[in-house]
Amino acid sequence: MQDLKVALVQANQIWENKKANFENYERLLTDVSADLILLPEMFQTGFSMNTKLLAEDWQKSESIEWLKSISRTKNCAIYTSLMTFDKGNYYNRGVFVTPNGEVKKYDKRKSFSLAGEHKAFKSGETETIVEYLGWKFQLQICYDLRFPEIARNYLQPNLSPAYDVLLYVANWPEKRISHWNVLLKARAIENQAYVLSVNRVGKDENGLVYSGESKIINALGESLELNKNEENVLISFLQKDKLNEVRKLLPFLSDC
Repeated sequence: MQDLKVALVQANQIWENKKANFENYERLLTDVSADLILLPEMFQTGFSMNTKLLAEDWQKSESIEWLKSISRTKNCAIYTSLMTFDKGNYYNRGVFVTPNGEVKKYDKRKSFSLAGEHKAFKSGETETIVEYLGWKFQLQICYDLRFPEIARNYLQPNLSPAYDVLLYVANWPEKRISHWNVLLKARAIENQAYVLSVNRVGKDENGLVYSGESKIINALGESLELNKNEENVLISFLQKDKLNEVRKLLPFLSDC
């Protein structure tokens, strides 16, 4: 089974400035080669509720076209989220873009009411699991992390787990970063899956500070992570054989 090379891009986000953010990601990605790249939540605007100014029509999104271009040029999949307008509603929408131009969508299911996200965006209602290069990915966004029930792995009728990797893209503030660290490890252990989690750094226009602490966690809860408070890219390999070994040695999913 093919190992998967992944890259987590821990970046500062320039508030509500798409062009500047595109340029920053292009700089950070200059020498990056991977099968899958993760960018933080609302990658090109920051965690803004300014939907009328910033949300793009789902059918003609310049940001989706930019992601497609990067995906095609680097021959990799990309997962991130952005605000979009679709069929009369605004969404914080996760997008999984592949080199052939295909886009799989996931609408954030748990809106962050503390920041008024529930007033600006419609919540999603269903899970999204994407298959790519022989791996299955469950798509998640930031606040979803606090709700283990919507990430629950399970055995399918053929007795294989529903997914292999949980993907989290986030704008998670430093003042609650201890929760981020604990919950990510819990999701990996309880679901016997890899967890890839990318968070931003810097300070937004609301005065919130972000320390990053993006990380890759295996099914045993062992992690590899980036330094705090700096832009960087974490690159590593996911190994399906090792994941299957853990699941065989500790067949906990069969007891769910």
